[in-house]
Amino acid sequence: MPILELTSRERSDLRSAAHPLRPVVLIGDNGLTEAVLKEIDLALSSHGLIKVRAGGDDREARDTMLSTICDTLSCAPVHHLGKTLILFRPLAGNVKPAALAAREPEAPAKRRASEPYTPKKLAAEGKTLGKRPRRSESEEPKPAKTRFVPQDQLNKNGKPMRPSSKRATDSGHGIPRRAGSALSLRAGARSGTSRKTSKR
Repeated sequence: MPILELTSRERSDLRSAAHPLRPVVLIGDNGLTEAVLKEIDLALSSHGLIKVRAGGDDREARDTMLSTICDTLSCAPVHHLGKTLILFRPLAGNVKPAALAAREPEAPAKRRASEPYTPKKLAAEGKTLGKRPRRSESEEPKPAKTRFVPQDQLNKNGKPMRPSSKRATDSGHGIPRRAGSALSLRAGARSGTSRKTSKR
């Protein structure tokens, strides 16, 4: 049977498609027997793209095994890496290799700018987002929520003051502070400045 020929582009695509695969047939010490060829033929007819693990340390023996397999089973050698052989034979009825057909990008469904966006989960369920009614010009927007601001924190216009323009509040007890009083010392310690008092 003739060996199937692949282009370099098909070969590289098949090699990358075979990357996650694990070997399905192991060739043992007995070499390439009829039972092993039958297993490889079954795997090729069901999967199309397979990995075969060849035992033995002789590279030339593995090369002859690969050429024998491809000649008897009419498949294409995709890659030979160490003891791993990658083989391909198109599945029955497929004109293109299954791995190549799966890797071909489909035309992406593009949404027009006028169409509304639908999230993936809703699109999978066959649902769409309902259109929001447009606000007419006669309809006024709702007023923004206002927060409560105490009267002493309002400026002349009735708007809240910025933090830097807030009036300094007097002490809560209403007693004016004197320079050497304990209250002024406590206030200085809070602000980071400390006064040293000297004993006479």
